[in-house]
Amino acid sequence: MLALAAMLVVPAVPAAAAGPIVRTDQGQIKGTVKTGFRTFEAVPYAAPPTGERRWRAPQPVTAWHGVRDATAPHERCAQNPVFGAPTGDEDCLYLNVTAPTTPGPHPVLVFLHGGSFQNGSATDYDPARLATRGDLVVITVNYRLGVLGYFGLPGLAGSGTFGLQDQQAALRWVRHNAAAFGGDPRNVTLDGESAGAESVCAQLTSPTARGLFDKAIMQSGSCLDSWPDGLFLPSMGAGVPFTSRATVERNGSAFAATLGCPPAQAVACLRDKDPLALLGATRAFTTPAYGTALLPDSPAAALRAGKAARVPVLSGTNLDEHRAFTGVQELWLGVPLTAADYAAMLDSAFGDRAADVAARYPAGSYETPGLAWAALATDRIWACPSLATRRLLARHAPTFGYEFAERHSPAVSDTYPWGAAHGYELPYLFDVAGFTTVGDVQANLADDMIDAWSRFATTGRPGWAALPAHQAFAADHTAGVNLAAEHQCGFWSGI
Repeated sequence: MLALAAMLVVPAVPAAAAGPIVRTDQGQIKGTVKTGFRTFEAVPYAAPPTGERRWRAPQPVTAWHGVRDATAPHERCAQNPVFGAPTGDEDCLYLNVTAPTTPGPHPVLVFLHGGSFQNGSATDYDPARLATRGDLVVITVNYRLGVLGYFGLPGLAGSGTFGLQDQQAALRWVRHNAAAFGGDPRNVTLDGESAGAESVCAQLTSPTARGLFDKAIMQSGSCLDSWPDGLFLPSMGAGVPFTSRATVERNGSAFAATLGCPPAQAVACLRDKDPLALLGATRAFTTPAYGTALLPDSPAAALRAGKAARVPVLSGTNLDEHRAFTGVQELWLGVPLTAADYAAMLDSAFGDRAADVAARYPAGSYETPGLAWAALATDRIWACPSLATRRLLARHAPTFGYEFAERHSPAVSDTYPWGAAHGYELPYLFDVAGFTTVGDVQANLADDMIDAWSRFATTGRPGWAALPAHQAFAADHTAGVNLAAEHQCGFWSGI
């Protein structure tokens, strides 16, 4: 076991400074008191993964003397945003704690942000409502992304898994420190959305994550997610969220060669590079690797073999998931899908079964060909794999399903019919930075969702029956939905 490094002296916080002080196992931190809750931001859970620590397992934090300020967030992890120039900081292994001021111990919910394993940040999600109404200690986590999180080379220990290793390091920190914030370290729920949900599913199947959490929530992501050629986006090939270590290492060797790093010195050579020089390769390193100590099998194979941790799971998707992606394609990129484009897409994605898919999702039955694309992609990429994941998990542990179906949620614009798109459930649980400009969060639905998430985090039951269940969060908050029929999962199981 690695020993703690020497003590670090941090500037003392003035005695007159207001704010709660908590002692973690690395030292004292000072947070902020707000109405009904306390926050502690930019709390280090691992040493900066820079220099010689780049592409290594997360290392222990250097303990400090004095009181460390935890009243402002740290920069996001270095990344390529969806739009714009590279941003962030390689020194980014920090988490944020939001804790109610009511007496504990409180259940702990650890949230992993989404962003395709290549962008996003813990600080984008303000969990004050979730913490106070739900009476939860909520912890949001930064973890390494893209080329800095999932790079690999032959002989490099941990290839393709550094971001997932960070998540496990954060969970170990929670086990050791949650009690200091009024949390119950024996009642920890791991929650994630999109790539965060795929991360949760990976952790469910990881032997090195055993015992680090007690329940799991997956929002719009699962072990079985996959997409055929051209269906996710017209320019995007077939894929899955996880890949083999051999593939990652092959991609890493090719990338090292482009930067003039010879094989024998590739790791040292690349560790000398500025992180901004590396981010251009991120798209080749956005899939965690299996065939590793952390993921011996692909999460899909492990799930099918019954190797997932046997803990209660809450998992679901949104009614119109893929409109988030068709909207970007058609509205922001200005490339609307025509009927001819739709037919060509079906041919590329489904080959000799394209006519069968077209018969199930005829372009003429939708307002636009783009909405036909969104409907079939929602079913094929999101809803049915999530349902299949729940059915496999339900063989061994209490498993609960939901669908978010509110089509009048806050949206990024009012010029596209976003509906209940990917990520549109998030503002009901968190205040999400920069998420919405149009519409309002329906207070009753937000309360219902927070109550369900907090009940699950507390008891392992969200308030409805375990599978087989088809209950959904819909506009009237109570509607029951047969998800398999609604999303034609019987049809997709034969494609």
